[in-house]
Parts: sequence; C-alpha cells; structure tokens
Amino acid sequence: MASFQSFNFDTQIPTEILITQITQLHASISKLESLKPSKQVNSLFTQLVKLCTLPSSIEIVALPQEVLKIRESLINLCGRAEGLLELEFATFISHTPKPLHNLTLFPYYGNYVKLANLENKILKDNGMLHAKKVAFVGSGPMPLTSIIMATHHMQFSHFDNFDIDDKANEMAHKIVASDAALERRMKFETQDIMGVKERLGEYDCIFLAALVGMSKEAKVKIMGHIRMYMKEGGLLLVRSAKGARAFLYPIVEEHDLVDFEVLTIFHPTNDVINSVVLLRKPKA
Repeated sequence: MASFQSFNFDTQIPTEILITQITQLHASISKLESLKPSKQVNSLFTQLVKLCTLPSSIEIVALPQEVLKIRESLINLCGRAEGLLELEFATFISHTPKPLHNLTLFPYYGNYVKLANLENKILKDNGMLHAKKVAFVGSGPMPLTSIIMATHHMQFSHFDNFDIDDKANEMAHKIVASDAALERRMKFETQDIMGVKERLGEYDCIFLAALVGMSKEAKVKIMGHIRMYMKEGGLLLVRSAKGARAFLYPIVEEHDLVDFEVLTIFHPTNDVINSVVLLRKPKA
C-alpha cells in the first residue's frame, strides 16, 4: 500500500500529487477481490473520498486520456461499492426494532443530512415552499435523502422513489414501513425512469441521484427524458460534482442543460461531495 501524504483544508493539494495519489488508490481498489464492505475496502474508499474533497485547482477537462480512463473506472467502482455498502447497512438496520432510529449508524449519514439541508435551502430560495408530490430517481436500499427530506423539511409532501433494483426497493420499504405515517407518504417502485412517462408530470420536484446515468451521455439522455414529460414550471434537482470530486461522481455542466432554465449551480467546499444543480422546465 502506498503511503499517502496528509493535506488539510487550508492548503491546496498540487494537481500532480493529487493525480499520483488517486492513481495509486485506483490501482489498489482495482486489485480488490470484492467491493463488499470490509476493513480494507472501507479504508481505501475513505482515503479516496478524503483525497477528492481536498482543495485543489484540478481541471477535469484538461486531464490526459489515461487519467480520464482511471476516472471513468473509479466512478464505476465507487458506484458498485456504494451500492454494496448501502445494502449491507439497510439489511442490518431493517432488522433492528426501530430502523428509522438507527439510520445514524450509516457511516455517511451526517453527509446526507448536510446535503439535504443544502438542497432544501436551495429549493426554498427558488420558491419551492410546498411541494405536494416529489420523485426521487435512484433512491437505493438506503433512501436517506427522501427520509430526511420527508421527516425534517417536507413534512406534507408525498414521495415516490424509483430504483431499477427490486432488492434495493424491498429493503428501503422495510425501513420506512416501521413508521406508519411515513409509509403512507412514501412509495417505492422498481422502474427504469426511461420507462416512466406521463406520470412525471405529477411531480412538483424531481431529484436525480448522482449515480443515475454513470456517463455524461447517459445522464444527459435521462435528463432529456425527464424534461420531456415533467410539468411546466416543475423543478429538477440534479446532483453533480466539481474538481477532484469528479473522480467519485459524474459531472453535469452548464452546456448539458439545454432547454432548461438554470436556477442554481452550487459547489460545496466542505465535506459534502455533491454539487447541486437546480433546473426548471420553462413554461411554453
């Protein structure tokens, strides 16, 4: 295992060092026999996340082709590892007497709370005060954003969660079913969002998870589909990434947002990983 220099949030990490360390971590992660949570897997991904949230002036578009290939590979590895981590915790938490009280056991729970607070503020600042119906696309086995939003920020909204994985939805429903009032406001559906059409017009606000559409092309296609069917004046909140965080998640850039009204693009500088892009479908 390579040794990693430690940097702090006060100093920028030089791009060459950042790329070297990310490359070394990618080599180690690629050699893993399994991406299921374990001491080694957790340690490598924790190092990667810490490294990618350090201040840097890295420009993804300017990177050489071999580094872009590593980035593509890392996004896929992160996506798979994240899914397995969520599934393991969702399975464990669903078997506890009060699952909703144990969500804090999830290692990145605090991060989700910060992101939900941020997204709620951005929505309110842009006039979304009382959403009747909300959709979350790519909710996964641990639908933390939906749960935090529904219990802390949007207490009167109905949430429809879409995921292509039946097992993920089964686990998510098990957690939410422990609270009858929340279960009444929250549904889970196994659907590819590209197959959901007219129904998208029911939602005041649609969230698109960071890992729905792993490549830029796929994400732009999904956003185009949602735009076609969502209601005029409806909001689409897309999670993106900037700088080194783009080694963890796909990027959505302003020129990808054709036919949308761009309301806000916010890039965090703390330990929140995702950028928040808020879009509105213009009225005809």
